[in-house]
Amino acid sequence: MRFVRSLLIAALSGVAIAGCSAPSTPASQTIPAPPPISWTECPDDVDSPGLQCATVRVPLDYDDPDGTTIDLTISRLASKNPEKRRGVLMLNPGGPGGTGLDQPAFLVERGIPQQTLDSYDLIGIDSRGIGHSSPISCGITDDIGYRGAVPPYAYDDTAFDEQNAVAKKVAEKCAANDDGRLRHITTANMARDLDSIRQALGEAKGSFLGYSYGSALGAAYASMFPDTTDRIVLDSNIGDTHLDRSGLRTYAEGMEDTFPDFAQWAAARDDRFGLGRTPDEVRQTYFTIADKLDRGSVDGLDGRSFRLGTFVSLYNPASYEAAARSWRTALDTPPSTDPAVGSVLSAFDNTWSVFLAVTCNDVEWPRDPAVYRQAIAEDRNKFPLFGAASANIVPCAYWQIEHSEPPVAVESNGPTNVLIAQHRRDPVTPLSNGERMKEKFGDRSRLLTVDGSGHGVYALGKNKCAQDVITAYLVDGVVPETDATC
Repeated sequence: MRFVRSLLIAALSGVAIAGCSAPSTPASQTIPAPPPISWTECPDDVDSPGLQCATVRVPLDYDDPDGTTIDLTISRLASKNPEKRRGVLMLNPGGPGGTGLDQPAFLVERGIPQQTLDSYDLIGIDSRGIGHSSPISCGITDDIGYRGAVPPYAYDDTAFDEQNAVAKKVAEKCAANDDGRLRHITTANMARDLDSIRQALGEAKGSFLGYSYGSALGAAYASMFPDTTDRIVLDSNIGDTHLDRSGLRTYAEGMEDTFPDFAQWAAARDDRFGLGRTPDEVRQTYFTIADKLDRGSVDGLDGRSFRLGTFVSLYNPASYEAAARSWRTALDTPPSTDPAVGSVLSAFDNTWSVFLAVTCNDVEWPRDPAVYRQAIAEDRNKFPLFGAASANIVPCAYWQIEHSEPPVAVESNGPTNVLIAQHRRDPVTPLSNGERMKEKFGDRSRLLTVDGSGHGVYALGKNKCAQDVITAYLVDGVVPETDATC
């Protein structure tokens, strides 16, 4: 069951979740040029040979460009082919709250095509408030019992009341620890930061590749700066430029879409794991284990952690075997009355703080706990695998930081420079999100639907057709004439 715990930590530091107020941010903005940058060695905790790092100074508040400034830390994996170099490809790994300095090296490890490496300097970014970019802190500690970005499964009213109390406490912590920067941690400001980075790098235009929450940031960037964005790839889509309650609830839809792939895999290996001879039997085993762990923990993990661990295991089919082993352990081990894991680690305070700042600042969330209680009842029936988790209440319901601006509106007027890549079966961002993003961008975009399973298409998935389509777009500017399927 250590596998489940590690999955919780890994996923919750980089998952993306997506109305309440009407988006109205101006479509095109002008950002003052930041000071020039110089490349140096990266911080010691960025263990990625070949990367250089630099800082870019930007306004904390872009409405007050001569006021307080903050430093953003970026990394660069430079193209080694000057004849083929096109420009810079800025990256975002998701979250919000995921550090991005090592992302260029990570994509190389995952096999990003050499043509892309020749065409671009890959630019990793710790977005504002994250890691080495003027980090913020809500002061989230283990004793609060916060379980991270994805709320825990509310298996009964007592569990909901427990999460409701935790959500309120976390929101109060964030307000108490705010030094005045928290309200400026927004998707709109992160998009402005991207244009500042582009200018600091001396580029007339900037290209962008964003995964998960990065799709929201990329959509905001393309919408606010249509004239200075080059080629934009939105991979595994939230469906808008911001995260909201309805977007979080689509996690349950995504798990229902993707779980059959794991169930079919496990059923084909029933002789090894004994989880069921058919996908339906495997699905029933899921509920058997969850019910067992709701009444007692195994290796310190309860039913809520089991459900979340299974959800995260669907991110990548490479996780299926470890998940099946953990299921087998849960079946074979008598439940314990020992306390289950209550939080992930206070070391993730910075990650959770940025996640909450962006999510709660971008859009108003419902304030009435009864709204969430009703949603749990609805989604528990509609999406029994995970609905009572993704519909649960979050700290945004009690957010005390004043909103600085509405969410960014997706801008459909502009160049056809947005490629939307989406697996048919994605536990975090279901296909319907990609379709919604396509509808918002209209003729500015093309939707690439990939017959695959998991979270992340380009360099992270296994579909050669999809890799070729995205590479052709990034390298040669080849846009599919119509929406495409791989």
